[in-house]
Amino acid sequence: MLKVGTEAPSFTLPDKNGKSVSLSDFKGKKVVLYFYPKDNTSGCTKQACAYAAHNADFESKGAVVIGISKDSPKSHLGFAEKYGLPFVLLSDTETCVLQSYDVWKEKSMYGKKYFGVVRSTYIIDENGVIIGAYEKVKPESDAENMLKALGEL
Repeated sequence: MLKVGTEAPSFTLPDKNGKSVSLSDFKGKKVVLYFYPKDNTSGCTKQACAYAAHNADFESKGAVVIGISKDSPKSHLGFAEKYGLPFVLLSDTETCVLQSYDVWKEKSMYGKKYFGVVRSTYIIDENGVIIGAYEKVKPESDAENMLKALGEL
């Protein structure tokens, strides 16, 4: 995990429509940046739907929500349409941003090792500085916990 107080790594990635989106596009706003393993899986769907349900609450706090995974823009488009996700989903198929945010890690399942996303969330302030860093977040409570954290930061 990157440390609180450090500058958030800049990035430009394609969204669900293939349009380039940069972190710098959101200067002046707080950004809730969450990293998740895969579109349309049970945990990731719960997490995304919780963020969607609280999207207006994030906006009222001057924050935008951005989700990033290794999935393609086409996959994100289907995921967003299927569940009515109103926030930005970005595609990092090359894992460059996943690595720069230290969420692309070796994992193990049934004794087999592989690399994947550790479900993590960062809160970035209006000037691009990390003010919250949360590793191994729970899909069902992440959105509510981030809303609470925004109120405390």
